[in-house]
Amino acid sequence: MALPPSDYTALLTELKEVRRAGLVRLRGRALPALEAAAETAVAPSARPPGAPIEVLLRCAVARLDAGTLRSAAEYTLGLAQGTRDWPASSRRARAASLYGVSIERFRKDQEVMVLGQVAEHIVRLAADAVAADTGTAAADGGGLGTHRTVEVRTAGRPVRLTVHVHPVDLLRDVDVVVSPSNVYFALPEAYKSSIAASLRRAAAVHGVTGEVLSDPLPQELRRWAERHGTSGRAVRPGTVAATGAGALTAQGVRRIYHAAIAVPRAGTNDYDVLPADVTRAASRALAVLAEEHDRHAPPLRSVCFPLLGSGRGGLPYQVSLGAVWAAVEAELARGARWDVHFVVRTPEAAAVVERVPAGIRPAHDRRPTG
Repeated sequence: MALPPSDYTALLTELKEVRRAGLVRLRGRALPALEAAAETAVAPSARPPGAPIEVLLRCAVARLDAGTLRSAAEYTLGLAQGTRDWPASSRRARAASLYGVSIERFRKDQEVMVLGQVAEHIVRLAADAVAADTGTAAADGGGLGTHRTVEVRTAGRPVRLTVHVHPVDLLRDVDVVVSPSNVYFALPEAYKSSIAASLRRAAAVHGVTGEVLSDPLPQELRRWAERHGTSGRAVRPGTVAATGAGALTAQGVRRIYHAAIAVPRAGTNDYDVLPADVTRAASRALAVLAEEHDRHAPPLRSVCFPLLGSGRGGLPYQVSLGAVWAAVEAELARGARWDVHFVVRTPEAAAVVERVPAGIRPAHDRRPTG
């Protein structure tokens, strides 16, 4: 069932219903426009039972500008970690606080704008999926939130890569996720929009009113630094610190490998990321995976990379991919049998990863991802 662009008004009306009801109370509600959009844009492989609308919402919100707009949308719709069962009034109050306005002012102004932006992106995502069906879709059907597959040959044998086109906190049943970090292993605050912040948020344990009961990733990183004598000082770029995954274990994610690739510039809020350091970090992540493989039951088998350094690090998609792929390809050529995944937020970034079989060529695409 294709979704016509004219359904923007219907989508906006139904998004208001989602805001009122919350994600945990959607079952049995009539949401025909959202259901049509999910059917159009969410491939069958990305449809957990009863959750295609949630996947649709998460991927639409992931397209919003990082920062206040995206965070407000996450709280408004109950997509922020630990808020899916919050009452509508609590979610609205938290979203209003992000803009520093009263709840009533937010209801009349910013909330309308936020939901309108989400509706616009749902229309665009559905249109993209329809366009993909005309001949540019990936092997498993393309579309929003899909787990696309890419076939490559390495050392004379076929290797299948999986490309996830959705926010990192939607990953399921991938043993290890590689998370970009700075050389101090100082995690960003959980309300930020980066990959590291998203993983910290998703790994935390929350109470019924949203309070953080446990924030395991920074705690484990501090213990790692103490064990290795690096507390308070920078590590060499390319160093990898392995931690547990906290609440993400419920999604089948068992380990987080924090890859130190970002070197802060003194006196600024900026970072420098070198492709050579990305390659070194990816290679080290695979080495740690080999070391930890048999320490877990069942053994660790799968690993997922974002396009390291392509966010605030400023690396173009293709430069980041080339740096990561250099390490992955070398490992696979030596006979490693790891199940390799990539996670990206945009179709543009996915298209770069899907060109791996054609070889990695210099590119001028400098749009950042996650």
